[in-house]
Amino acid sequence: MAEKINIFEENNPENEDDSGFVNESYEELIRHLETDGYIQTPVIAEAFRKIDRKDFVPPELGEEAYFDSALAIGFDQTISQPLVVAFMIELLRPKPGERVLDVGSGSGWQAAILADLVGETGQVVGIERIKELAEKAKENIGKYGFIDSGRVKIVVGDGSRKMEGEPPFNKIIAAAAAEEIPEAWKEELVVGGRIVAPVGQSIVVIDKIKPDQFETKEYFGFSFVPLVKSKN
Repeated sequence: MAEKINIFEENNPENEDDSGFVNESYEELIRHLETDGYIQTPVIAEAFRKIDRKDFVPPELGEEAYFDSALAIGFDQTISQPLVVAFMIELLRPKPGERVLDVGSGSGWQAAILADLVGETGQVVGIERIKELAEKAKENIGKYGFIDSGRVKIVVGDGSRKMEGEPPFNKIIAAAAAEEIPEAWKEELVVGGRIVAPVGQSIVVIDKIKPDQFETKEYFGFSFVPLVKSKN
């Protein structure tokens, strides 16, 4: 059984969601995330500072890029709320040299942050079901040189299915909610690896202890767009 944790009870003694800050700068946004405990690790804070969220939002929403809120990027999809991205990456704990699968890459912001964290010896494979968003993610991430270097690869496909021809991943993270964690993700995760993904209104953390043994924690109190699956 999953261990259940209410993230808002942990971070807010009065059980109030203090998200939605209207920040005047990216640095102000990151300081809020650090102060409220969503960013706790210096290397993750540094990665956030390097990858400017404004480079990943539609131009018409540029003035809202530093708000702590999800923003529409088209096709009924969003660039996730910064506190959620920070919280999930902190749970994922990506390390240099690791291979990370980013399911539902959307704008590419999360994939770019992950690419900075895995370094030159690691790789992020982003999978996006919507072709137009995948192309936009490549364009956005390309501003940081991660596409040309091969540190990030964006592919179009059904993120709920196993990726053929890819070696196992150390970490898997998803930006959209599934009804349950796909078995394919568990299969393509190395022993000792971790999955961080939304299920319903929760964020679930799954550690692969042995080939057929997993440990699960659940953090509830979130809202996500649904994972888009192939119709076939």
